[in-house]
Parts: sequence; structure tokens; C-alpha cells
Amino acid sequence: EVQLQASGGGLAQAGGSLRLSCAASGFSFDDYVIGWFRQAPGKEREGVSCVSVSDGSTYYTDSVKGRFTISSDVAQNTVYLQMNNLKPEDTAVYYCAPLGSVDLFRVIATSGARYEYAHWGQGTQVTVSS
Repeated sequence: EVQLQASGGGLAQAGGSLRLSCAASGFSFDDYVIGWFRQAPGKEREGVSCVSVSDGSTYYTDSVKGRFTISSDVAQNTVYLQMNNLKPEDTAVYYCAPLGSVDLFRVIATSGARYEYAHWGQGTQVTVSS
């Protein structure tokens, strides 16, 4: 069974940092791109960042470039999202999901298209206070 468990969220002040983890099980982790998405109250889910586990290529949406860093640990079957210089507009529930390619994630992130994935889970809440 494909499972991705997001964790590490919490409450941070503006300018602070948090590190999210996405632990994968039930599939060949290094065959996929793992993407982070977020959904703020009243808004659609949006793509934030992704990493190709096999070759390390990454993508960041414009609003997080220079602040967020995505990385993967194949031995731990885990993808991390280091979030620095947090802003109140980063407040959202964060989810992770596998995709087939970085290009697919880029299209989703730039077009706002909905990514149909059956196993979103509960995500992890990130709240940034001003």
C-alpha cells in the first residue's frame, strides 16, 4: 500500500523556521518525484516544491524560492522541506504526494491545475504568526 506521511508542522513566528518530513512506504521511493503541496483555508491546494529522488532535480514555486529547501534521504525513504524566513502567508496544511515527473509538478504549480491523488492523508498544519 502506497503511504506518505507528512509531519513536522507547528506554530512559528514570522521569520522563523520549520522542517517538514514526508516518510514514504509501500512503493519504490527512488522511482518517483515527491512533491509538497499546501492548502490554506478557503483556497485550493497548491504545489510548493518537489524533488526527483533519482536525480535530485528540484522545483520551487516563486513564492518560496530562496526560503524553502527540499531534499531527500533514500536510506530513510524520507523527503524533507526546510522552511526558513516563514511568512504568515505560508500558513496552511502541508501535504506530500508522489508524481511521475518534475515537469508535471511544474505544470500543476504554475497553472493551478488540481492534482488528482487518492491518498492525501491529513497533512501537517503549519501556522505562522506575525
